[in-house]
Amino acid sequence: MTDMPGRIVLDGIVPARAPWSAIVRQGQVLRIVDTCSQQAVDALFYNAHAYHERYSVQETLINQGSAYVGKGTHLYSSESRVLMSVVEDTCGRHDTVAGACSCEGNAVRFGPQTRYMHACRENFLLELARYGMSKRDIVSNVNFFMNVPILPDGELAIDDGISEPGGYVDLLAHMDTLVVLSNCPQVNNPCNGFNPTPIRVIISEGHDLAACGMS
Repeated sequence: MTDMPGRIVLDGIVPARAPWSAIVRQGQVLRIVDTCSQQAVDALFYNAHAYHERYSVQETLINQGSAYVGKGTHLYSSESRVLMSVVEDTCGRHDTVAGACSCEGNAVRFGPQTRYMHACRENFLLELARYGMSKRDIVSNVNFFMNVPILPDGELAIDDGISEPGGYVDLLAHMDTLVVLSNCPQVNNPCNGFNPTPIRVIISEGHDLAACGMS
């Protein structure tokens, strides 16, 4: 799992329930590691030089023709350009439809007694403020390692995670990309196995870009 190709320029642990962000330079690869399994990781993506260009779930789903993110998926921006692509994936399926949990959403779905609980939206707000952004800059996100089956009636379910301990996803940056993560604090549904755990983030460079599908 730690034997990544290329030269490692960042290797860190994101504590349970915490936010994280970094700029992943063009040609670098970000690895997100589900260290203990069944830990959802919410992710936002922005052009690092023009924050108004950011991840678009609509462009991504239209271009790939699938409801899920996995190896080979290009993550498109609001300008119809590729921000990052999934070049390795041990999980096989990640959600980009269910969105991020919020205090308001917790109160509606799980009862008013849960409103005080920290949520991904609050993590995003805290981290985006470091870059001069606010709640208006939060868009639809990717939920790595989150198992969201689509039921026969079209409804979305949130089920037990399917990633193994040490499972990972590798994201190749096609442009300098600001990546903002929320190591999801949700304990009211099984997306984290009801027990949020740390994740590991590794950025490496010096990859064979042709082998990654980027010349």
